Amino acid sequence: MHASARFMTTQLGSGQAGGLQDSLAYCKYLVRKRDYEAFLTSHFYPRHLQAAFFALRAFYVELATVQEAVSNPMIGKMRMQFWRDAVKSVSDGNPSKHPIALALYDATQKVKLPSYHLKRIIDARDAELYTPTHMTLDSLLAHAESTSSTFNYLLLSMLSLSSSEQLSHAASHLGVSQTIGTLLRSLPYHAKSGRMVIPAEITAKHGVNQEEVFRYGGEAKGVDDAVFEFATVANDHLITAREMFKETGGKVPDRARPVFLSAIPNALYLERLEQVNFDAFHPSLQMKTWKLPWRVWTGYYSGRF
Repeated sequence: MHASARFMTTQLGSGQAGGLQDSLAYCKYLVRKRDYEAFLTSHFYPRHLQAAFFALRAFYVELATVQEAVSNPMIGKMRMQFWRDAVKSVSDGNPSKHPIALALYDATQKVKLPSYHLKRIIDARDAELYTPTHMTLDSLLAHAESTSSTFNYLLLSMLSLSSSEQLSHAASHLGVSQTIGTLLRSLPYHAKSGRMVIPAEITAKHGVNQEEVFRYGGEAKGVDDAVFEFATVANDHLITAREMFKETGGKVPDRARPVFLSAIPNALYLERLEQVNFDAFHPSLQMKTWKLPWRVWTGYYSGRF
């Protein structure tokens, strides 16, 4: 049984399945379970837009986890086609009965959410099924632009801020930094599965033997140098995003602050990574830090990330 169907039966009661309230509850449940950091920042969106945020984030989480959830790429491609059809059904005003599709449809009735952004994310995740690793940094940056950055554009659109070049440029750089940060955090997990998430261009430069990383983790020769270079790219994009607000003393405009709060978990991870000398396999990095909720709260009220 699909996860959404299980949720509708066990959490909400099968008699109500398919209703809008059930759909929104499912999206919130999924984000809370699978994306704690996004759930944390959700509270800072205007109350009347929180349902739209959860719909968008649930859509993003669902697509991001397809690769890990399927046994082969062909099944993954079938899932991606389902989501292409679902997005079209939302645009056509006749959403499929999947809870995320229903929640997205409700969101589109209240705010502008360009379907081409949704389709771009689907296409990027689809391509990832057959090319889960990247040979070059440029390839990975293009993927980041089509996923994390594009999701940030959706959030700006939701807040009626998509016309701002300043915010869009900052959101683009932030998305790149977020993608790299996410990959670095997941490096230990993927290494156990025999997948190298750092582009081959970087690992080759530092003489990293991927098989050694899969076997020995952070003890593998050169991996800490490769992590350092990859993390530096993430930090450079984060700095560039911040520089977009130099004319306002580094402060993000009030309405846009919820979007840029998502930079704080990533910035905090990069700081913690530096503190352990770029050992991405250090056990402390797999644990939540008490600093995160405080940093998000202060980030919102200070307008800085």
